[in-house]
Amino acid sequence: MRASLTPNPQVLIIYNPAAGQSSNLKNTLDRVANLWRERGWQVQIAATTAPGDATSKAQQAAQAGYHAVIAAGGDGTVNEVMNGLVGTTTALGTLPLGTVNIWAREMGLSMDMLKAAESLTKSELAQIDVGMAGNRYFLLMAGIGFDAAVTANVCAKEKKRLGAIAYIKQAIQIAWNFRGVRLKLRIDGKRVRGKILMVVIGNSQLYGGVVKFTAHATIDDGLLDICVIKGRGMLSAPQRLISIFARHYNRDPLVKYYQAKQIEIGGKRGKALPVQVDGDYLGTTPMSFQVVPSSLWVLVPPNADRSLWQSEG
Repeated sequence: MRASLTPNPQVLIIYNPAAGQSSNLKNTLDRVANLWRERGWQVQIAATTAPGDATSKAQQAAQAGYHAVIAAGGDGTVNEVMNGLVGTTTALGTLPLGTVNIWAREMGLSMDMLKAAESLTKSELAQIDVGMAGNRYFLLMAGIGFDAAVTANVCAKEKKRLGAIAYIKQAIQIAWNFRGVRLKLRIDGKRVRGKILMVVIGNSQLYGGVVKFTAHATIDDGLLDICVIKGRGMLSAPQRLISIFARHYNRDPLVKYYQAKQIEIGGKRGKALPVQVDGDYLGTTPMSFQVVPSSLWVLVPPNADRSLWQSEG
Protein backbone atom coordinates (compact mmCIF):
# COMPACT_ATOMS: atom_id res chain seq x y z
CA MET A 1 0.00 0.00 0.00
CA ARG A 2 1.28 3.49 -0.90
CA ALA A 3 0.35 6.91 0.48
CA SER A 4 1.60 10.50 0.43
CA LEU A 5 3.46 12.00 3.36
CA THR A 6 1.27 14.51 5.13
CA PRO A 7 2.20 18.20 4.67
CA ASN A 8 4.21 19.63 7.58
CA PRO A 9 4.81 16.23 9.21
CA GLN A 10 5.86 15.86 12.83
CA VAL A 11 9.22 14.02 12.78
CA LEU A 12 11.59 12.70 15.42
CA ILE A 13 15.27 12.02 14.64
CA ILE A 14 16.75 9.33 16.89
CA TYR A 15 20.51 9.12 16.66
CA ASN A 16 23.19 6.89 18.08
CA PRO A 17 26.14 9.02 19.24
CA ALA A 18 28.45 5.99 18.93
CA ALA A 19 27.54 5.06 15.34
CA GLY A 20 29.97 5.44 12.47
CA GLN A 21 33.02 7.69 12.63
CA SER A 22 31.45 11.14 12.40
CA SER A 23 33.26 13.74 14.52
CA ASN A 24 30.67 16.48 14.13
CA LEU A 25 27.45 14.51 14.33
CA LYS A 26 25.19 16.79 16.34
CA ASN A 27 26.01 19.82 14.17
CA THR A 28 25.22 17.82 11.03
CA LEU A 29 21.91 16.67 12.47
CA ASP A 30 21.04 20.25 13.40
CA ARG A 31 21.66 21.21 9.76
CA VAL A 32 19.42 18.35 8.63
CA ALA A 33 16.69 19.45 11.03
CA ASN A 34 16.93 23.05 9.79
CA LEU A 35 16.70 21.86 6.16
CA TRP A 36 13.51 19.98 6.98
CA ARG A 37 12.08 22.84 9.03
CA GLU A 38 12.52 25.10 6.00
CA ARG A 39 10.25 22.61 4.17
CA GLY A 40 7.62 22.97 6.93
CA TRP A 41 8.52 19.81 8.86
CA GLN A 42 8.23 19.86 12.66
CA VAL A 43 11.47 18.24 13.81
CA GLN A 44 12.79 17.06 17.17
CA ILE A 45 16.13 15.33 17.86
CA ALA A 46 16.82 12.70 20.54
CA ALA A 47 20.03 10.79 21.35
CA THR A 48 20.10 7.19 22.53
CA THR A 49 21.82 6.42 25.81
CA ALA A 50 21.75 2.61 26.02
CA PRO A 51 20.85 -0.51 24.00
CA GLY A 52 17.07 -0.64 23.50
CA ASP A 53 16.63 3.09 24.08
CA ALA A 54 15.88 3.73 20.40
CA THR A 55 13.01 1.24 20.54
CA SER A 56 11.49 2.95 23.60
CA LYS A 57 11.84 6.40 22.06
CA ALA A 58 10.26 5.22 18.79
CA GLN A 59 7.33 3.65 20.66
CA GLN A 60 6.78 6.87 22.58
CA ALA A 61 6.90 8.91 19.36
CA ALA A 62 4.30 6.63 17.72
CA GLN A 63 2.04 6.94 20.76
CA ALA A 64 2.43 10.74 20.64
CA GLY A 65 1.26 10.82 17.02
CA TYR A 66 4.53 11.53 15.19
CA HIS A 67 4.21 10.93 11.46
CA ALA A 68 7.76 9.58 11.06
CA VAL A 69 10.78 8.55 13.10
CA ILE A 70 14.17 8.85 11.42
CA ALA A 71 16.92 6.47 12.56
CA ALA A 72 20.27 8.28 12.26
CA GLY A 73 22.82 5.53 12.68
CA GLY A 74 23.74 2.15 11.31
CA ASP A 75 21.50 -0.81 10.59
CA GLY A 76 21.49 -1.71 14.29
CA THR A 77 19.94 1.65 15.12
CA VAL A 78 17.46 1.24 12.25
CA ASN A 79 16.51 -2.16 13.66
CA GLU A 80 15.97 -0.77 17.16
CA VAL A 81 13.79 2.06 15.85
CA MET A 82 11.68 -0.19 13.62
CA ASN A 83 11.08 -2.54 16.57
CA GLY A 84 9.25 0.36 18.18
CA LEU A 85 7.20 1.17 15.07
CA VAL A 86 5.88 -2.21 13.84
CA GLY A 87 2.08 -2.23 13.94
CA THR A 88 1.77 1.56 14.17
CA THR A 89 1.02 4.22 11.54
CA THR A 90 4.31 6.05 12.20
CA ALA A 91 6.75 5.62 9.31
CA LEU A 92 10.42 4.63 9.49
CA GLY A 93 13.10 6.64 7.73
CA THR A 94 16.90 6.55 7.93
CA LEU A 95 19.92 8.81 7.72
CA PRO A 96 23.11 6.79 7.00
CA LEU A 97 25.63 6.97 9.81
CA GLY A 98 26.81 3.42 10.40
CA THR A 99 29.31 0.88 9.14
CA VAL A 100 27.41 -0.51 6.14
CA ASN A 101 24.00 1.25 6.01
CA ILE A 102 22.23 -1.49 4.08
CA TRP A 103 18.69 -0.12 4.41
CA ALA A 104 19.85 3.34 3.31
CA ARG A 105 21.46 1.74 0.24
CA GLU A 106 18.28 -0.24 -0.49
CA MET A 107 16.41 3.06 -0.36
CA GLY A 108 18.85 4.66 -2.82
CA LEU A 109 20.06 7.26 -0.33
CA SER A 110 23.35 9.10 -0.59
CA MET A 111 25.88 8.37 2.16
CA ASP A 112 26.07 12.13 2.60
CA MET A 113 23.50 12.91 5.30
CA LEU A 114 22.45 16.30 3.90
CA LYS A 115 21.88 14.83 0.44
CA ALA A 116 19.99 11.92 2.02
CA ALA A 117 17.88 14.40 3.99
CA GLU A 118 16.99 16.24 0.79
CA SER A 119 15.89 12.95 -0.84
CA LEU A 120 13.70 12.11 2.14
CA THR A 121 11.70 15.31 1.63
CA LYS A 122 10.51 13.78 -1.66
CA SER A 123 9.47 10.47 -0.12
CA GLU A 124 6.19 8.66 -0.36
CA LEU A 125 4.93 6.18 2.21
CA ALA A 126 4.76 2.42 1.69
CA GLN A 127 3.54 -0.40 3.90
CA ILE A 128 5.93 -3.37 3.95
CA ASP A 129 6.52 -6.75 5.57
CA VAL A 130 9.05 -7.42 8.31
CA GLY A 131 10.53 -10.63 9.63
CA MET A 132 10.51 -11.92 13.18
CA ALA A 133 13.28 -13.96 14.82
CA GLY A 134 12.06 -15.30 18.12
CA ASN A 135 10.40 -12.22 19.58
CA ARG A 136 12.50 -9.62 17.73
CA TYR A 137 11.58 -8.02 14.41
CA PHE A 138 14.07 -7.64 11.59
CA LEU A 139 13.91 -5.37 8.58
CA LEU A 140 16.69 -6.77 6.39
CA MET A 141 17.69 -10.31 7.24
CA ALA A 142 18.53 -12.91 9.83
CA GLY A 143 21.69 -14.99 9.58
CA ILE A 144 22.26 -18.36 11.24
CA GLY A 145 25.65 -20.06 11.39
CA PHE A 146 28.92 -18.69 10.06
CA ASP A 147 27.97 -15.05 9.53
CA ALA A 148 26.34 -14.86 12.96
CA ALA A 149 29.50 -16.32 14.52
CA VAL A 150 31.46 -13.52 12.88
CA THR A 151 28.99 -10.90 14.11
CA ALA A 152 29.08 -12.29 17.65
CA ASN A 153 32.88 -12.00 17.79
CA VAL A 154 33.39 -8.52 16.32
CA CYS A 155 34.12 -6.16 19.20
CA ALA A 156 32.57 -2.70 19.23
CA LYS A 157 35.92 -0.90 19.37
CA GLU A 158 37.25 -2.67 16.28
CA LYS A 159 33.97 -2.12 14.45
CA LYS A 160 34.17 1.62 15.15
CA ARG A 161 37.87 1.84 14.27
CA LEU A 162 37.99 -0.43 11.20
CA GLY A 163 34.42 -0.37 9.88
CA ALA A 164 33.59 -3.27 7.55
CA ILE A 165 37.21 -4.49 7.67
CA ALA A 166 36.56 -5.65 11.25
CA TYR A 167 34.06 -8.20 9.90
CA ILE A 168 36.48 -9.41 7.21
CA LYS A 169 39.24 -9.85 9.77
CA GLN A 170 36.99 -11.84 12.08
CA ALA A 171 35.63 -13.95 9.20
CA ILE A 172 39.15 -15.04 8.22
CA GLN A 173 39.94 -16.01 11.80
CA ILE A 174 36.77 -18.05 12.28
CA ALA A 175 36.66 -19.70 8.83
CA TRP A 176 39.55 -22.11 9.45
CA ASN A 177 37.77 -24.02 12.18
CA PHE A 178 34.11 -23.51 11.29
CA ARG A 179 32.30 -26.71 10.33
CA GLY A 180 28.87 -27.44 8.92
CA VAL A 181 26.39 -29.08 11.28
CA ARG A 182 23.24 -31.09 10.86
CA LEU A 183 20.25 -29.05 12.00
CA LYS A 184 16.57 -29.65 12.46
CA LEU A 185 15.57 -27.22 9.72
CA ARG A 186 11.98 -26.96 8.53
CA ILE A 187 10.76 -24.44 5.95
CA ASP A 188 6.97 -24.15 5.95
CA GLY A 189 6.99 -27.65 7.45
CA LYS A 190 9.31 -29.18 4.85
CA ARG A 191 12.45 -30.84 6.24
CA VAL A 192 15.77 -29.67 4.80
CA ARG A 193 18.63 -32.13 5.26
CA GLY A 194 22.40 -31.93 5.11
CA LYS A 195 25.33 -30.29 6.88
CA ILE A 196 24.64 -26.57 6.98
CA LEU A 197 27.22 -23.80 7.16
CA MET A 198 24.88 -20.86 7.01
CA VAL A 199 21.27 -19.85 6.50
CA VAL A 200 20.27 -16.36 5.39
CA ILE A 201 16.60 -15.44 5.86
CA GLY A 202 15.94 -12.27 3.90
CA ASN A 203 13.10 -9.79 4.00
CA SER A 204 15.03 -7.57 1.56
CA GLN A 205 17.84 -8.31 -0.89
CA LEU A 206 21.18 -6.68 -0.10
CA TYR A 207 23.55 -8.42 2.31
CA GLY A 208 26.64 -6.74 3.75
CA GLY A 209 26.38 -3.98 1.17
CA VAL A 210 27.89 -6.14 -1.60
CA VAL A 211 26.03 -9.41 -2.29
CA LYS A 212 22.41 -10.50 -2.64
CA PHE A 213 21.97 -13.85 -0.92
CA THR A 214 18.20 -13.40 -1.28
CA ALA A 215 18.12 -11.66 -4.65
CA HIS A 216 14.47 -12.53 -5.38
CA ALA A 217 13.12 -11.07 -2.13
CA THR A 218 10.43 -8.42 -2.20
CA ILE A 219 9.24 -6.56 0.86
CA ASP A 220 5.51 -6.67 0.11
CA ASP A 221 4.84 -10.30 -0.88
CA GLY A 222 4.06 -11.77 2.54
CA LEU A 223 7.04 -14.14 2.30
CA LEU A 224 10.61 -14.47 3.51
CA ASP A 225 13.35 -15.66 1.14
CA ILE A 226 15.77 -18.27 2.45
CA CYS A 227 19.24 -19.14 1.13
CA VAL A 228 20.68 -22.31 2.64
CA ILE A 229 24.41 -22.95 2.18
CA LYS A 230 25.57 -26.47 2.88
CA GLY A 231 29.03 -27.98 3.26
CA ARG A 232 31.49 -29.61 5.62
CA GLY A 233 33.72 -26.57 6.04
CA MET A 234 34.43 -23.06 4.80
CA LEU A 235 36.96 -24.23 2.20
CA SER A 236 33.98 -24.76 -0.09
CA ALA A 237 32.58 -21.28 0.59
CA PRO A 238 34.17 -19.50 -2.43
CA GLN A 239 32.47 -21.90 -4.84
CA ARG A 240 29.15 -21.35 -3.06
CA LEU A 241 29.58 -17.57 -3.31
CA ILE A 242 30.19 -17.84 -7.06
CA SER A 243 26.86 -19.67 -7.39
CA ILE A 244 25.12 -16.98 -5.35
CA PHE A 245 26.68 -14.09 -7.29
CA ALA A 246 25.54 -15.77 -10.52
CA ARG A 247 22.13 -16.50 -8.93
CA HIS A 248 22.52 -20.18 -9.81
CA TYR A 249 20.98 -21.11 -6.49
CA ASN A 250 19.44 -24.49 -7.15
CA ARG A 251 21.97 -25.48 -9.82
CA ASP A 252 24.56 -25.86 -7.07
CA PRO A 253 23.69 -28.93 -4.98
CA LEU A 254 25.03 -27.19 -1.86
CA VAL A 255 23.01 -23.99 -2.28
CA LYS A 256 19.22 -24.06 -1.94
CA TYR A 257 16.74 -21.20 -2.24
CA TYR A 258 13.23 -21.12 -0.79
CA GLN A 259 10.37 -18.73 -0.13
CA ALA A 260 8.24 -19.34 2.94
CA LYS A 261 6.20 -17.85 5.77
CA GLN A 262 7.78 -19.78 8.63
CA ILE A 263 11.16 -21.34 9.35
CA GLU A 264 12.00 -23.53 12.33
CA ILE A 265 15.63 -24.14 13.24
CA GLY A 266 16.46 -26.53 16.06
CA GLY A 267 19.65 -28.08 17.30
CA LYS A 268 20.92 -31.63 17.19
CA ARG A 269 22.61 -33.33 20.13
CA GLY A 270 22.68 -30.01 21.96
CA LYS A 271 24.44 -28.19 19.11
CA ALA A 272 23.41 -24.51 19.02
CA LEU A 273 24.25 -22.08 16.23
CA PRO A 274 24.53 -18.30 16.66
CA VAL A 275 21.87 -16.00 15.18
CA GLN A 276 22.18 -12.38 14.04
CA VAL A 277 19.47 -9.99 12.85
CA ASP A 278 20.19 -6.87 10.79
CA GLY A 279 23.90 -7.20 11.65
CA ASP A 280 23.53 -7.53 15.45
CA TYR A 281 24.02 -10.72 17.43
CA LEU A 282 20.71 -12.00 18.84
CA GLY A 283 21.28 -15.40 20.47
CA THR A 284 21.41 -19.05 19.47
CA THR A 285 19.20 -21.74 18.01
CA PRO A 286 16.70 -23.26 18.50
CA MET A 287 14.69 -20.35 17.15
CA SER A 288 11.66 -19.79 14.94
CA PHE A 289 11.37 -17.20 12.19
CA GLN A 290 8.28 -15.86 10.48
CA VAL A 291 7.05 -13.08 8.24
CA VAL A 292 4.80 -10.34 9.63
CA PRO A 293 3.00 -9.02 6.53
CA SER A 294 2.21 -5.32 5.90
CA SER A 295 3.22 -4.36 9.43
CA LEU A 296 5.55 -1.37 8.95
CA TRP A 297 5.24 1.98 7.18
CA VAL A 298 8.46 3.32 5.63
CA LEU A 299 9.59 6.47 3.86
CA VAL A 300 10.47 5.62 0.26
CA PRO A 301 12.70 8.19 -1.52
CA PRO A 302 12.61 8.55 -5.33
CA ASN A 303 15.78 6.49 -5.93
CA ALA A 304 14.77 3.45 -3.86
CA ASP A 305 15.40 0.07 -5.49
CA ARG A 306 12.06 -0.68 -7.16
CA SER A 307 12.87 -4.39 -7.46
CA LEU A 308 12.11 -4.59 -3.74
CA TRP A 309 8.40 -4.30 -4.51
CA GLN A 310 6.51 -7.22 -6.01
CA SER A 311 4.41 -4.94 -8.17
CA GLU A 312 7.41 -3.04 -9.57
CA GLY A 313 10.32 -5.47 -9.73
